[in-house]
Amino acid sequence: MQESFLNDLSNGERLALPYLFEFWAHDHQLPPEGDWRSWVILGGRGAGKTRAGSEWVRSMVEGARPLDPGPCKRLALIGETFDQVREVMIYGDSGILACSPPDRRPKWNQSRRCLIWPNGAEAMAFSAHDPESLRGPQFDAAWVDELAKWPKARATWDMLQFGLRLGDHPRVCVTTTPKNIDVLKELLELPSTVVTRAATEANAAYLAANFLTEVRARYAGTKLGMQELDGILLEDVDGALWTRDMLDGCRAGRVPDLTRIVVAVDPPAGGKSSSDECGIVVVGVVQNGPPQEWRAIVLEDATVQGVSPTGWAEAAADAYHRWEADRVVAEVNQGGDMVESVLRQVDPLLPVRKVHATRGKAARAEPVAALYEQGRVSHSAGLDALEAQMCLMTQGGFAGADSPDRVDALVWALTDSMLEPMSGWQLPKLRTLV
Repeated sequence: MQESFLNDLSNGERLALPYLFEFWAHDHQLPPEGDWRSWVILGGRGAGKTRAGSEWVRSMVEGARPLDPGPCKRLALIGETFDQVREVMIYGDSGILACSPPDRRPKWNQSRRCLIWPNGAEAMAFSAHDPESLRGPQFDAAWVDELAKWPKARATWDMLQFGLRLGDHPRVCVTTTPKNIDVLKELLELPSTVVTRAATEANAAYLAANFLTEVRARYAGTKLGMQELDGILLEDVDGALWTRDMLDGCRAGRVPDLTRIVVAVDPPAGGKSSSDECGIVVVGVVQNGPPQEWRAIVLEDATVQGVSPTGWAEAAADAYHRWEADRVVAEVNQGGDMVESVLRQVDPLLPVRKVHATRGKAARAEPVAALYEQGRVSHSAGLDALEAQMCLMTQGGFAGADSPDRVDALVWALTDSMLEPMSGWQLPKLRTLV
């Protein structure tokens, strides 16, 4: 089909095709519809943010023909430094010059620090080190790159807002890898802001073959990896029982010889696709010596969502057999005997311990969080979704929008395998995973 499409194009159409960005773009690189003022593109390294910004600038200044006016004619290009504006936003591999067709390509005037298009549109370059340079000029559009790492982000952003006063509807495009800074968080909360997001993998076809393999192997599940590769804005919630730094400090190497393995299940209230997740977490413990020397490792988050009761029971049983666990711990507040019944329908010999929640989620989680503070729990790779929920669990409850089913399962697993056995401790035998 692609070959047929290309064969049907004229020579002129083939020459124009590389510059028709709407044909090639990922969804996160195209501006959302609607009456927005700020479009923020949050993405990991190499996700195509710079290309999206360059193409948006083109769409703002170019008309139907090379000399026709576009929607905007006075733009601001703002980066951390002048060098980065020039070398990344203008001359870079995905910069404005590289993206522009020959008959519409602007020229760079170094003395004025200005791009000038054939139709007369101009884009002035500014450095975030000098917010006062934005006092005076006025614009009808702006492209802001890497806002989250600007040295004077607040002052520069504020000065830009006062200068966006030309035309009928001045707009700004922000391309940035997210960082936990106030000006970015406040921008994202404004009703006039729209957001598109993408991880580094979204643009994998244009990256070196071994790049993703290498960086994922090094940084998967870490705070740095979630920020720089997944494009996730990481915030430590006030009063959180777990923080990103705490979790980054508990990465496990190889799985040790384990004394006990537990699969904990926090079933949802219903089995429809719109229901909450069914939290399923696998934890192993090493009970060498007295209780103060015990250690635990979170082996897997096998959580499922949108499945029937039989579906989550099968997922729990699979985890039990996969890890050769000792038992399944299941919270039965939501389903009572039905929870055990569903599990036994899947596997009649499954050793199930039913537990009831008599205290709130935060109260149950606090002693488990204390184990982390003592450095007694480590995490295997691949627990990103679980850790995201953990960082939203506070002393006053869960700060997220949904139910913390993954955290609930984790709490039950560590309570059963670590906290409760401490009161009746006996020296156990080790078991080795094959």
